Amino acid sequence: MPQTTRSTFRAFLVFLASLTLARAVAAQPSYAPKNDEPNPYQPGVSWGQLPDGRKWGSTAGVDRAPDGTIWAYDRCGANSCATSTVAPILHFDTSGKLITSFGAGMFNFPHGIGVDKDGNVWVTDHGVTPPNGKGQVVYKFSPDGKVLMTLGKPGVAGNGPDTFNQPSDVFVAPNGSIFVADGHGPQTNARIVKFDKNGKFVKTWGTHGGGDAELEGPHALAMDSRGHLYVGDRTNNRVQVFDQDGKLLVSWKQFGRPSGVFIDRNDMLYVTDSESREDNKPGDYGYNPGVKRGIRIGSVKDGKVIAFIPDPKPTGGSSTSEGVAVDRQGNVYGAEVGPRDMKKYVKK
Repeated sequence: MPQTTRSTFRAFLVFLASLTLARAVAAQPSYAPKNDEPNPYQPGVSWGQLPDGRKWGSTAGVDRAPDGTIWAYDRCGANSCATSTVAPILHFDTSGKLITSFGAGMFNFPHGIGVDKDGNVWVTDHGVTPPNGKGQVVYKFSPDGKVLMTLGKPGVAGNGPDTFNQPSDVFVAPNGSIFVADGHGPQTNARIVKFDKNGKFVKTWGTHGGGDAELEGPHALAMDSRGHLYVGDRTNNRVQVFDQDGKLLVSWKQFGRPSGVFIDRNDMLYVTDSESREDNKPGDYGYNPGVKRGIRIGSVKDGKVIAFIPDPKPTGGSSTSEGVAVDRQGNVYGAEVGPRDMKKYVKK
């Protein structure tokens, strides 16, 4: 068989395989969340030694680095860093011992955190009103805290190719493509923004709404081994799965109201629900009748939830974790806004 013919045939086989996979993903069912799956974890315990002995402020950000260590942030011992000189970006070993911290004076309201395959740390920061020259950006840091890249314009809100309006999370694909979940409410953006590895704008998708491929409060990002992008479409009470060009593959309701999402090396999906409420009216924030707060766990291959770590004390607008990550031993880390804590869940 001539070389050109073999190459064409191989390309056709790859196309057929990708088409079959996309159809399989699209066929995976969505169903109403349950609250009675088994809990294979011990109760969560407070974790992490912060600088100068300070206590955790609110946090929604935690991730695992390629070397197995844990990165997180806290909002400077409070719920804002806008006027603080405290370093909010924190690096721990798995015992909770602090390795380093940095970022003092740079942030308003750190929100999303991610670690790429090279160990660099990416953090999103919200703007404040009135603008103060900080926020509305995504920073890329080296592990020792050097700023390597800045996406967005500090203190400037917008919906263009070089501006954000309350960016909530960031994820860097293995090929270096950068995805930003941009928006945190009805008066902000509601889109996914894609950049190449050098920070050059590629495309954007998503608008406000609850229809197919629409977003409302895109709050968290993760990616499976097939390169599918998982978006915590929080206000719509669903996880939406896209290919890297923005094509919707499936929407899942069974993982609850997703504040944080994480996918481990075995393609297990961890989704934390910190805000589902059934004690309010349709249309009110957090309305999700019949759904309890906690961390739901299932495989991306079939979308079935197989385990549930329930919130032991749901209260107020936010409890349990908004951010979630899993270490190499399978321990789960939950970053909490309302309780202002980091919890570690160890298997029974």
